[in-house]
Amino acid sequence: MTTTPFTSRDRMTRRSMLGAVLAAGAAVPLAAAAPAWAAPAPATEGGAPVPTGSAPAQLTLPEPTGPHPVGTVELHLVDASRPDLDAGPGHYRQLMASVWYPARGDADRYARVPWMPADALRALLASTDFPPDIALAPLTAGHEGAPAHRTGRGLPVVVYSHGAGSHRSDHTVIVQELASHGYVVVTVDHINDAYSQLPDGQVVTPIRDDQHTMYAVDYATDIRFVLDCVEQIAAGHNPDAGRRPLPDGLCQALDTSRIGMFGWSKGGTATACVMLTDRRVGAGLSLDGPMQPGPQPTITTDLDRPFMLMTAKFARPQDPNVAVFWSHLKGWRLDVQAEGATHHSYGDTQVLMPQMAKPAGMSDEQLKAWIGNLDPARAVKIQQAYPLAFFDQHLRHRRGHLLDGPSRAFPEVRYLP
Repeated sequence: MTTTPFTSRDRMTRRSMLGAVLAAGAAVPLAAAAPAWAAPAPATEGGAPVPTGSAPAQLTLPEPTGPHPVGTVELHLVDASRPDLDAGPGHYRQLMASVWYPARGDADRYARVPWMPADALRALLASTDFPPDIALAPLTAGHEGAPAHRTGRGLPVVVYSHGAGSHRSDHTVIVQELASHGYVVVTVDHINDAYSQLPDGQVVTPIRDDQHTMYAVDYATDIRFVLDCVEQIAAGHNPDAGRRPLPDGLCQALDTSRIGMFGWSKGGTATACVMLTDRRVGAGLSLDGPMQPGPQPTITTDLDRPFMLMTAKFARPQDPNVAVFWSHLKGWRLDVQAEGATHHSYGDTQVLMPQMAKPAGMSDEQLKAWIGNLDPARAVKIQQAYPLAFFDQHLRHRRGHLLDGPSRAFPEVRYLP
């Protein structure tokens, strides 16, 4: 089956496309037309999903392994340098973001935040032919507004960019793992290509037309503005458009001389695009990015800073764009691949989709098309270990051995030459 280009807009319905994908027996880059949650509908009569007749599934996420409790705060960011032509005069590009950070020891006094706001989750599920109330969002490890842990020096910062038609919560397993080990992580919703909820309660969803096409280079423009906001926080300012208070100690927690970035799919490509245009980012990690930055489909500029690929669908032997990008990596580089992984295997889908399978009426074959043959528990360990090892080595200069070559602890992970 031909891969749907990430730089085009899908002309099929989600239901028909998903059926074609599953018939082909392979997970293709559905982030082009549906988010990571997209799945086939249960057995239907008259074209509508058959009701499950059961209570919503309460989804869960694994706990992070680091020594610190995790705090989080939401930000509504408005870039006054970019007018929002859809909204009319006086309106500007807006983004939703979350900051995750190591919290003080009394973080349990603060409520844990859900993986997504309930209304945004319903919109996401409904868009992919799930019954909108089939599941309840899991609680994360993040305690809302908890005071930041004080270390006497700033902590390294990592920024996350999601895939096309997805959302900033899509890799929470990795995000809260990094925060629990002493990183400040900023996650971003790229509005118009994301499922998100604004502070006034309005739910926004991806816009699917040529006028609103967003490329990885557009994501990169968003991220460069977010980096400006990170610097504002570190300088003691509050970039939130509504001036909602920041957690105590957060401004002192950021070390903007040590910034990394990672992203999944289009967000992985955006990570490369940011690093090629902004030297503030010192290390980048792509989770199966296609390396198609925009109308120009191939990256042909040299990159001299550390970059790591965790590949599955978009591997160098099968994808010439990724191979060309690899040839332009002139600094430290590494390409690893987990055996049995699919395009979605390095994110929360690997954990949450198996919990959705039974209430959604998915067959084993349909579930495997999403999570592949990589065991979900092993996928979690890989997600927790490899990004942490990468950023530890290149932002903290803590040299471990995991990235040196094949590890007995992770026999399913191949190190590609």
